[in-house]
Amino acid sequence: MDNCSSMTEFLLLEFADTRDLQLLHFWLFLGIYLAALLGNGLIITAVACDHHLHTPMYFFLLNLSLLDLGAISTTVPKAMANSLWDTRAISYPGCAAQVFLLVFLMSAELYLLTVMAYDRYVAICKPLHYGSFLDSRASVHMAAAAWGSGFLYAALHTASTFSVPLCQGNAVDQFFCEIPQILKLSCSDAYLREVGVLVVSVCLAFGCFVFIVLSYVQIFRAVLRIPSEQGWHKAFSTCLPHLAVVSLFISTAIFAYLKPPSISSTYLDLVLAVLYSVVPPAVNPLIYSMRNQDLRDGIRKLITWTSILHRETSHLSTNDFQGIPHRS
Repeated sequence: MDNCSSMTEFLLLEFADTRDLQLLHFWLFLGIYLAALLGNGLIITAVACDHHLHTPMYFFLLNLSLLDLGAISTTVPKAMANSLWDTRAISYPGCAAQVFLLVFLMSAELYLLTVMAYDRYVAICKPLHYGSFLDSRASVHMAAAAWGSGFLYAALHTASTFSVPLCQGNAVDQFFCEIPQILKLSCSDAYLREVGVLVVSVCLAFGCFVFIVLSYVQIFRAVLRIPSEQGWHKAFSTCLPHLAVVSLFISTAIFAYLKPPSISSTYLDLVLAVLYSVVPPAVNPLIYSMRNQDLRDGIRKLITWTSILHRETSHLSTNDFQGIPHRS
């Protein structure tokens, strides 16, 4: 990459000019990050430890939580560190790593959300065929395909983006290294190649979104045939929030990457970036844990087991200490 020899770092967007507002942004991002860590961490641990949750649906949910943790950890900690230490710099390799990891994790998450919509469609609309369509081997293959596709997709975008000559400075108008903001620094028509790749990628993302929506339409049609109002409430309370977050994630990401330069502004770009890169990882655990009785039971058992283990460990430690003879 030709840029590596002439550029050693990028300057990320500064949230505020005053120290108090910088610290306010730090604490706000810290709260969101800790909430995402706690929520996704509880889901991962509960699904891994409770054998009752070893089903395709919860296996996909575990993968989604891993992707959410990785995505929010790619952008937010660096933004927090910059606000805390009053700096804007990120190294050239660090910027490339951010682009690769974020595109990798977010594209894999999109593919996984598509798989999860298909899983729910088969479970609700074709329950008699669920075991044959989505057994453990098929679930692993689908999850591996999502991760692998995201990796290849991210490698293509990262190589294409950082092969473009940059001569418009090194200031990136975003709190992380975002492809559209980096392309603004280009000084030749070579950036059109990456724009073409982005357009194709957005078309694929839109195709995934259409598939997800059609899957949920079929699910809603099947649910409406159920005479029980309790079944309606359970299905809609789970599916509608999930569909809302998926719609927010995909629509804001597509708009952020394809919006015309004439309507671009620092504030709009910042809001869009927060909506597609920070909000979904923090909100997804609430949607899946608060609306799912089995997962809530698994988390409750995990917390109970942890508290019992802590009490027993503390009790043993106290007895060991009391058993030490005192010297006169």
